[in-house]
Amino acid sequence: MRHRSRAAEALAAVLLLALSAACGSRLPESDFERDDATRTPRDAAPLRVGIITSATSPVGGSAFTGPRDGATAWFDRLNARGGIDGRRVEVRTCDDGGSGVGNNECVHKLVEEDEVVALVATTALDYAGASRVARAGVPDIGGQPIGTAYDTYPHLYGIYGSLAPRAGTPGWDGKLYGGTEVYRYFKSEHGARTAAVVSYNQSASAAYARLVERGLRAEGYKVVTEQVDFALPNFRAVAADLKEQGADLVFDAIDGHGNARLCQAMDEAGADVTAKVTNVQNWTSTVADDYKDAPRCRNALWATGAGRNFQDTGHPAVREFREATKDLKTHSQWQLEGWAAARWFTDAATSCAATGITRACVDAYMDRSQGYTAGGLLLPVRFERLPEPPKSSRTCLSVARWQDGKGWVGQGDMNRTCFTVPQLAYEP
Repeated sequence: MRHRSRAAEALAAVLLLALSAACGSRLPESDFERDDATRTPRDAAPLRVGIITSATSPVGGSAFTGPRDGATAWFDRLNARGGIDGRRVEVRTCDDGGSGVGNNECVHKLVEEDEVVALVATTALDYAGASRVARAGVPDIGGQPIGTAYDTYPHLYGIYGSLAPRAGTPGWDGKLYGGTEVYRYFKSEHGARTAAVVSYNQSASAAYARLVERGLRAEGYKVVTEQVDFALPNFRAVAADLKEQGADLVFDAIDGHGNARLCQAMDEAGADVTAKVTNVQNWTSTVADDYKDAPRCRNALWATGAGRNFQDTGHPAVREFREATKDLKTHSQWQLEGWAAARWFTDAATSCAATGITRACVDAYMDRSQGYTAGGLLLPVRFERLPEPPKSSRTCLSVARWQDGKGWVGQGDMNRTCFTVPQLAYEP
């Protein structure tokens, strides 16, 4: 079994977004249908599921909508093929506005008023209603671990899994753990030895930068730290120093706009690197536009994650996703993960069809999920309540790099790109 803890990365991505705001082939029919002998009548009540998204929030209107769009695309396709055991899935969406108050209102509406059987692909800036979801025993399936909720409460099943006790306290005694597999990958596969970490002189940015620095040092890197003023960042000076220091890799704790400016400065300074490493939230089809003024740096962008590259149309499950989302203006890894979350709910509900699709039955399926992959879209997801945090873990990762004219190109088999790495504690 493999477990990826990406809570720190997801939380950091949101903090950095907040900084910027302050400034194919078909799946087998068996996947969608059951034997007629156990089918519920076609006029049975639809199954209600809820999707909570911070669609409008201080960090921008499109920052969190990817998982929602992927999930609704799955349900649209599913309903066109007959639903689950003859029952269509009725999707109730709720925009919490990125606030705790709004999130609690969404939880009340969906869980208590609409009585959804499950939440799917939750993507909330402030998941303040998580404890209410847990108390109600509503399974929350495949949510993005932007905060600590998915490592805190029972009945919440994040898209990357969890090994924490989930008894009401984040992680183990308030500490979460993450591995160093990303840094190990670039060291072992690309010979990287010197890594730079760029941050703002702002508390959230600096804190995440320190976590990255710690992981890099644990893997034996020479670490170059670069901090710029949040209000008046001098990226030219940073780029010049990166060139002088001979950095192989560049990690960052800055926002998307800052990254584009940093890349432009690196191109102007001639600071060529093996990889400018970004996270799964920036694994999108908009790179050419986002980095239009930095062609060399743009073609050094790498992304790592825990799911199959959304451009890997050689895989049947990815082709299905791309066919169903072909009318969307852009594509992203978060959309694919939302699609996988909806498929996960479908598999859980289908397993319950003979006895009754209830919250409790769906939750029981989720709780025993071990090695779930959504048909090969995800690295095997694991849920296990370990009394003590793991000291090390064998962890796999999906890797892709951007190439003009090709987009995101996968780098090797994600199920074979695996390393046994230490698990380092951090406080969210």
